Amino acid sequence: MVQYTIEKPKVYIETTVVSYLVARPSNDVTVFDRQRSTQQLWEEYSDAFEFVTSETVLSEAERGDPREAQRRTALLDGLTELRLSPEATALAHKLVDAGAVPMQSLSDAQHIAIAVVHKVEYLVSWNYKHIINETKRQHIKDVCLAAGYQPTTLCTPEALMEEMQMKEHLEPQTDPILEECYRIKAEFSAQFNSLEELYDYVKAREKVGEAQGRIYIDPPPPPTKGSTQE
Repeated sequence: MVQYTIEKPKVYIETTVVSYLVARPSNDVTVFDRQRSTQQLWEEYSDAFEFVTSETVLSEAERGDPREAQRRTALLDGLTELRLSPEATALAHKLVDAGAVPMQSLSDAQHIAIAVVHKVEYLVSWNYKHIINETKRQHIKDVCLAAGYQPTTLCTPEALMEEMQMKEHLEPQTDPILEECYRIKAEFSAQFNSLEELYDYVKAREKVGEAQGRIYIDPPPPPTKGSTQE
């Protein structure tokens, strides 16, 4: 008898998500709610989705406070890692060139591009600056469609669990977890002058990772000219 396996939707775990998972419970109501919903996604929905990540996420997660960095990388350990490809770098270029993602946030462009090229259904993040604010999401979607790719749904853990269109949320003026993530991202991106340099850096890390036994998943073939990937 033929057995059919239902493939779980893939969810790309971006750096801000694991940062909320490892941070100490906050006294700020908004921050605490984000921590709680992130924890709920991680603990209660792991059977519903396949959580995936990339070497770019790991590169960011290793930075900042050493103890929290260790906890972040421990959580990411064991997740399927998506390989960075030339196609993803080309799409990241388009996102930056179009102004959908700013030049100083090259790694965020790479997160999005890797998820899109690998046909990942969702990218979860708390990065309201460059990934999940409403204006940016539409711009990102337009760039991906113009490049021939089906866009990945960019959303918060909360929105993913609710399975509905994310409502516009104002980012709090003070959120120490996000501020630390933004600082880490800025510091990480600042060491690269171009996406090519970031590409070489991540590819070198992938090579080391493979030598250590990590497995990276290659993306599917790029779309042919004039077609849109489903």
